[in-house]
Amino acid sequence: MRILHTMIRVGNLERSIRFYSDVLGMHVIRTSDHPEGQFTNVFIGYGDESEGAVIELTYNYGVESYEMGTAFGHIALSVDDAFKACAEIKARGGVVTREAGPMKHGTTVIAFVQDPDGYKIELIQK
Repeated sequence: MRILHTMIRVGNLERSIRFYSDVLGMHVIRTSDHPEGQFTNVFIGYGDESEGAVIELTYNYGVESYEMGTAFGHIALSVDDAFKACAEIKARGGVVTREAGPMKHGTTVIAFVQDPDGYKIELIQK
C-alpha cells in the first residue's frame, strides 16, 4: 500500500491551480469534469502519480468557500532551503504565515504558507 493523493475542496478552481502551479511549482497531471455530479477534479503535483502522492483539488459547482474545521492540519512539502522557498513564494504572490526558522522544541527548519482557500502548507527543510 501507498498514499495516492490528498483531496481538498476549493472554492475557485482556476485560482487554486494558479497557486499550486505558479507559486509552489506543481503541474496539473490530469483533470476530470463530472457535470452530472456537478464537480471537477484536478490532480496536481511534482511528479507522476505512479511515483508519488499528489493533491486532488475538488471543485463542487457553485460552492465558493468551506469551513476549515479543526481536524485537518496541513500538507507538508520538502524543500532544500526554507528561507529561500519563503522568499520565492512571497515574490510569486504567495502568503507566508510562519517565516522559516527552527520548529518549536526542535531544530528542524520549517515554515508555513497558506493557499487561497486557507489550507496550510508546511515547508520542511531537508
